Amino acid sequence: MLNDILNPINGVIWHDLVLYIVLGVGVLFTIWSGFCQYRALTHGVQVTRGIYDDPDDPGAINHFQALSAALSATVGLGNIGGVAVAVALGGPGAVFWMWIIGVVGMALKTTEVTLSMLYRSTHDPDNPHGGPMWVASRGFERWGLGGLGKVIGGIFCVTLLISAITGGNMFQAWNVGIVTENASNGSIPTVATGIVLSVVVGMVIIGGIKRIGKVAGRLVPFMCVLYLLSAGYVLILNLGGIPEMLGLIVTSAFSPQEAQGAFLGGTFGYALLWGMKRALFSSEAGQGSAPIAHAAAKTDEPVREAVVAGLGPFIDTLVVCTLTSLVILSTGAWNRGGEAIYESLPAMVQTADGTWAPEATTLPSKTAEAKRISRADWHGVESVFMLAQWGDALDDTGTNIHKVAGVARLDDDGGLYVDWTGVPDAAQGHPPVPPGAQPQLINGEVYQEYPGAALTTYAFDRATPGLGTWLVLIASWLFAISTMISWSYYGEQGMVYLLGEWSVLPYKVVYCLLIIVATLGFITTDAELDNLTALGTGVMLWANIPIMVIFGAVAMRAYHEYMGRLKRGEMDPPHDAPSIEDVVGGRDVEE
Repeated sequence: MLNDILNPINGVIWHDLVLYIVLGVGVLFTIWSGFCQYRALTHGVQVTRGIYDDPDDPGAINHFQALSAALSATVGLGNIGGVAVAVALGGPGAVFWMWIIGVVGMALKTTEVTLSMLYRSTHDPDNPHGGPMWVASRGFERWGLGGLGKVIGGIFCVTLLISAITGGNMFQAWNVGIVTENASNGSIPTVATGIVLSVVVGMVIIGGIKRIGKVAGRLVPFMCVLYLLSAGYVLILNLGGIPEMLGLIVTSAFSPQEAQGAFLGGTFGYALLWGMKRALFSSEAGQGSAPIAHAAAKTDEPVREAVVAGLGPFIDTLVVCTLTSLVILSTGAWNRGGEAIYESLPAMVQTADGTWAPEATTLPSKTAEAKRISRADWHGVESVFMLAQWGDALDDTGTNIHKVAGVARLDDDGGLYVDWTGVPDAAQGHPPVPPGAQPQLINGEVYQEYPGAALTTYAFDRATPGLGTWLVLIASWLFAISTMISWSYYGEQGMVYLLGEWSVLPYKVVYCLLIIVATLGFITTDAELDNLTALGTGVMLWANIPIMVIFGAVAMRAYHEYMGRLKRGEMDPPHDAPSIEDVVGGRDVEE
């Protein structure tokens, strides 16, 4: 029912034209700023190191902590689960379009944070307020259109809350629940994960932005290094295949990718769609969320923090997402073979309600390779599928191949069978079987379903059995907690704008309860999950991109004025770089 409502809405929000507009705006600000990506990778790194930090500047946290708070919202399960969804559905070509969004996203992030810093409020130094809602409100007010600005700011806050609830909260909790359940072979239910996450997140967000900044400043570097070292290990094991994978990413971005193994195929448009959607969700470029965290930075130079913000999409998309995608591609997880094979192909039979499913037969044991990877045979709880053909080729995949879904079960005698749910699999967007047609199974292979982060887990396990199970389990918990605490703050700032400070505590309570709701089992597939996250990301783009375009000239004037002073040598650092320990802990800006 929920998918039936969200599908047409997302169809409008994520129309191809919207993607081209976002891409175009990113290119516009890239050129207008004179390729600010270079400044982010040079001057931005210097600022983050703390050489410009000043405890007397307005704000609450230093540049490093502001970047960490923003990254804690972006470097998360979007990098683990979101990338997996993009590759599983869009194919290798989706990664190329993630790169493009990563590059132009640096310009989008620099521009939106410049505006946020220019129009932020620091009347309460311990809790600064900033973000697109204040840009709209204060910017239009200066033009004598204060009423219009407040309305547009309110609209943005509504979209912000939608995104905080879906992508910033429920997406994270659902993925961690699934990964934890899989790692425990079903002994830890998803709702138990939701309860623990809710308590942990609640303990952090009660302390406000200063506690969030301190936690993020320590958690983000640790989890990034842990994940990058593990991914680097897998890529070293598959070093010989990396050039081929990079070539496949580029060629698949502009041409259809044929169906292989568990991959159903993907057209150029489908790769573009999934690459851009997941990169926008992961990096939040143009979404307007990160400026809320960066607005808390201690600085009297708005553009200085904006240049730091430009590092976000680079770290998130061009580094972390790329490594995840290469792990999935180089290990063959994306186009894997089946975990079990029927020696005799089951017949497709029509059920009483008119759907089609394979005939009831005993589920074969896993192959030797599948047992090596999972270190076990079937447990009787796995979601599985087989591949069948019917009808005409789909516009998205370019093939007429469809999934026939089911769940592995244990009977009363301990024997394995599959409880087939049949076709069409509406959750995957497959059309009904045409009248008079009969689906035909392509082969006897039974594939295990690995939704979201579970596919990344499986990819690491293909390299070293057990590595993915524990790495992704630990990383998922760390990434999810960091993301949820930052998105809680984003939503909190939206509530303050809409209703005032009194609404913060009720909001935090509801936010924590929704973590549990997400793990109750009503989300079951990648497509359902994408519908929720796509809604949140999409509505924010619709609200924030027009604000950026309207006030873009203001941001660019400030940017070029600052860079002019930098080139003339008027921006020399006031002191040497403080110790890394002081920067991470924020002690270099404590008064």
